[in-house]
Amino acid sequence: MIRRREALLGATALLLALAWWNPTWSGEQAQLDALVVLDITQSMDAEDMPVGDDPQPHSRLVRSRALLLEALQQLPCGSRLGLGVFTEYRSLVLLAPVEVCAHFTELRGTLASIDSAMAWSGNSELAKGLYGALQTLAALPRPPALVFITDGHESPPLDPRAPPPWNGASGAVAGVVVGVGGDTPVPIPRHDPQGRPIGTWGAADVLQTAGRVHNPNDPAAASQVIPAMPDATPGREHLSSLREYHLQALARQTGLAYLRLRDARGLRQALMDPALAHAVPGPVSLRGPATGLAALLWLAVLLPALRQGVRIPMPFRNSR
Repeated sequence: MIRRREALLGATALLLALAWWNPTWSGEQAQLDALVVLDITQSMDAEDMPVGDDPQPHSRLVRSRALLLEALQQLPCGSRLGLGVFTEYRSLVLLAPVEVCAHFTELRGTLASIDSAMAWSGNSELAKGLYGALQTLAALPRPPALVFITDGHESPPLDPRAPPPWNGASGAVAGVVVGVGGDTPVPIPRHDPQGRPIGTWGAADVLQTAGRVHNPNDPAAASQVIPAMPDATPGREHLSSLREYHLQALARQTGLAYLRLRDARGLRQALMDPALAHAVPGPVSLRGPATGLAALLWLAVLLPALRQGVRIPMPFRNSR
């Protein structure tokens, strides 16, 4: 028993030394090359995102930033990530894709600075912003994937009779539309030109959609009826919820995937999906596997010893 414990301790020490040395071997590693665009329109300030046991929900934008940062920390070195924002009808690149490990500080700082005060307009013509971002990336020699994080709220509301035209090729740019927000409509915070909160938007403050009552047997009246969007909320456009049907329709139209944002694990899995991340030849570090195996061997030594009441000298413990 003692010899087995000594052998396990020796193997643990060797694995820790191997992890410290950090050897590499030639192989393939999945790496991401993407531009993340965050919606910074006013509906993204709506607070309906639960965080753990915190009774106070967070805003959609704050929660999106936090989960994106958590996912960013888990991306493999060699991956490249850029950051941009959407407001009005345009998507603007703030930071072109850079290597995530060498430029983590810059990525974290840029991400932390993104908020709704950066918006130059109160409008949110989301479909146009998504189309424009895709067309801009498609024009690049090696277009990165697009990750578009939004609640899907269009302001002013879309007219189903004249939706924004999509002239691009479906699937020309890989990517994912990430929907954020709750299912229950909540008030949208309102700010003055200096970014200070001044309450919430009311029904009379925004352009509303309204259904029309008509006689279905009257062709003339029927021709005047405005069809409803799947996520339409007539008379309640001053409230906001996740417009998931709208986002799923946009994703299908443009050849993108769709993900509802729930946690960092799901976001990272979407980012590292083979449609976005590609296997790249290069050195693969053995530090992670060696450290993990060393931890398992140490537990194999520690647990039986604890049950038997055997004292094991802890490494790096000073003796007096």
